[in-house]
Amino acid sequence: MSRFLPLERSTRHSPVWFVPYDEYAERVRTVGVTVRLDRFSDGGWLPLDDAAVRTPSAAIAYPGLGRHRAPAAIGPQRHRARFTAAGYEPLYPADGRPFDAGLVGVEFLVHPYHDTETTGAGAPLPPIVPRLVRLLPSVSFPYPPGLRTAHGVVRDAVTRAPIANALVEARGQTSPDLTPWHERTLSDASGAFRLALRWEGERTAADPVGETFRLQATERPGRAGSLTVRLPQDAGSRHNIEIREQ
Repeated sequence: MSRFLPLERSTRHSPVWFVPYDEYAERVRTVGVTVRLDRFSDGGWLPLDDAAVRTPSAAIAYPGLGRHRAPAAIGPQRHRARFTAAGYEPLYPADGRPFDAGLVGVEFLVHPYHDTETTGAGAPLPPIVPRLVRLLPSVSFPYPPGLRTAHGVVRDAVTRAPIANALVEARGQTSPDLTPWHERTLSDASGAFRLALRWEGERTAADPVGETFRLQATERPGRAGSLTVRLPQDAGSRHNIEIREQ
């Protein structure tokens, strides 16, 4: 899937840059990441065979995408990129955007061009801004032995149907330095999830040994659910998070 081109060539010719980021390891990851490209045409998504390349700066790019002999004859075209990586699920909303489980790729516009400087109308090409694509641990992620996790299923509170691609997360602070922590995962096609609990939960004077974690699951804005996990008593338990209108 990946081959290397000079950074300058990739920069000039690719209308998009993607930077896959392993959120669990907190580092950029391109090895083992596959990208499938589609173009929206006649009311549906048409798979493309354009080959992605990996730049020396660890970005995934599409040199030549949008190059056309007569760019003035066509307008911007809607595309999307879908990511896969063993043990991970891609988080498609951009940072700072509301989560929506219905997103199945990163959508973007490709502006046609004949050279690397102008579009068919003579206007400058839009600037290329690298897009970070976060990869979250999936149900099959190989957590190290002994790591605490919470697992279960995300369901609709009314229909009891499993909800795929729901965002499951937990937040807290370490003690005594109060450093914030945030763990996230996505449910699979059957609604199943497995969330790492690497950091300590809330403690109380009444129970200095036990820890409390609040899990939040989101399907889309206005549809979410939560539950409380207590360790060690809930260790190994299967949890059901019910999604309902908020």
